[in-house]
Order: sequence, then structure tokens, then C-alpha cells
Amino acid sequence: MREGHRGTGPGIITPDGCAVELYGRLRVGPEPDIIAAAVPAGATILELGSGAGRVTHPLVERGFAVTAVDESPEMLERIRGARSTVAAPIERLALEEKFDVVTLASFLIHTSDPEVRQGMLRTCRSHVKKDGCVLIQREPADRHTGLPSERVDPSGYTVRIVSSDPVGDGVFSVYVEYLFPDAVWTQTFLSRSLSEEAFARHLGEAGLSVDTVLTDDGTWVRARPMA
Repeated sequence: MREGHRGTGPGIITPDGCAVELYGRLRVGPEPDIIAAAVPAGATILELGSGAGRVTHPLVERGFAVTAVDESPEMLERIRGARSTVAAPIERLALEEKFDVVTLASFLIHTSDPEVRQGMLRTCRSHVKKDGCVLIQREPADRHTGLPSERVDPSGYTVRIVSSDPVGDGVFSVYVEYLFPDAVWTQTFLSRSLSEEAFARHLGEAGLSVDTVLTDDGTWVRARPMA
């Protein structure tokens, strides 16, 4: 386990505390629609942090050619229909191909490790075409307030964000429960808050700049390579 990360529940737990069986069960949200509306039809997509394919599969169904990247081989075993899968840490990825679109979702930009964050952004920049784009999902403004909070999925499970405790230097320790009728998983992970100024600065250091904000809540942005 990475320091500050842990997970409990049935099945394999990845180094960041994610349960493979859990991520195989979670339903997809609006992510595929947001991505599809922001990029050309049939684009090649490099999906960084694909997990078990929650977003991958809807994108494939929409006709996108997806290369799925995750550090967990067990997660990638659950992906079907992708053009290819690559087991590797995002920050150390080095493919010989560039893509129309690179996605960095699941709030991965908020990693507590500054070197890992910049490595992820450099990976985005080095794998996107000159006329391509990078789609990044950010935390909502109220991510660490008003807790505990919960969401009941129509399929019958509950996601409960129990706590988010500051541990110093803008980093929070977040504890989440996933309650299913037949199983319970928990995950604890570290998340670093990013101001608008810090976010823009980090992108700039990696050779990217924000092109547009894609959602009303500001959680999804589209960035372009800088000249």
C-alpha cells in the first residue's frame, strides 16, 4: 500500500486502496457523455487510470479507439473491447504513440505527491497530438466539506463519504464506504486541494493550458498543448 492509502473488503486491493471487485461493480456516471461531447467522433483516446473499465466500455461503445492504462493488471483483466491495455504507473508511461485525446479522470490530478502529479501531467503532454486535447477531472468545490454525505445509486448500493481530515500542507485524508447488499468496501486515500492558480501553474509547467471548462460545476476542463 502507498503511504496514507488503504482499503478493505472482498477481493484484491490495489496499492492506492481500490478494490478490484468493487470497481467492477460501480456504475458509470456522466463521464462518457462529457468526454464524447468535447472531442471528435472516433478519436483515439489514451485513458489514464482506467480501472476496471467503468468509463472505457461506454467510450468503446460510442466508437472511440481506447488505449486503457492502469497500474493494476487485475483491473485491466476486466476491460473488454479496448484497442489495447497497458499496465504501468501513469507518471512513468512512455508509449511511442500520440493520441487525439488523453484523459486524466477520477480526481487523479489531486494526488498528494507533487512529483507524481507533475509526472502525470508530463505523460499527458508527451502523449497528446499537437492538435489534440487533454481532459482532466477536478474535485468539486465542496469535496471536503459538509460531511458525512452519501449517494444512493439507483441499482441499490450506497457511496458514503464519511470524513475528510486535513493532515497538513493542503492534503486531506478521505475515508469512503461502499455499501452493497452483499458486501462492504472501504477506501482511505490522500487528496491535495488545488486552487485555480495552482492548477493553471502546474499545467503550464507541463506545457499545457486550459482551453475551456466543460461542466457547470467546473470539475471537467479541456486543456491544449502549448506552442
